Amino acid sequence: MEFCPKCGAIMFPKDDGFQCKCGHQKKITNELANQYAVSEKIDTKDTVIFTGEDIRTLPTTRSICPKCGNKEAFWWLQQTRRADESETRFLRCTSCKHTRREYD
Repeated sequence: MEFCPKCGAIMFPKDDGFQCKCGHQKKITNELANQYAVSEKIDTKDTVIFTGEDIRTLPTTRSICPKCGNKEAFWWLQQTRRADESETRFLRCTSCKHTRREYD
């Protein structure tokens, strides 16, 4: 990972270098290319990682969405209160993406 020397944010690959959201750019040198194994072309055997909300990596459960009536939801647990209290269960509809929470 490359970090911006100006603002400290993560820099992402763009064209022939790295670019930060603040606009700072850094060219890829031979040293950086060797460090990050930067490749100009993607081979068919290369692994490409996609990120975004459309990726279905969360577990699912049967739960009726109050907004659209869909019967399946993604779920996850998150500690939203004090550590001695139980986690909050979040449910997100697999169809309309409506998110709600359940408490124990």
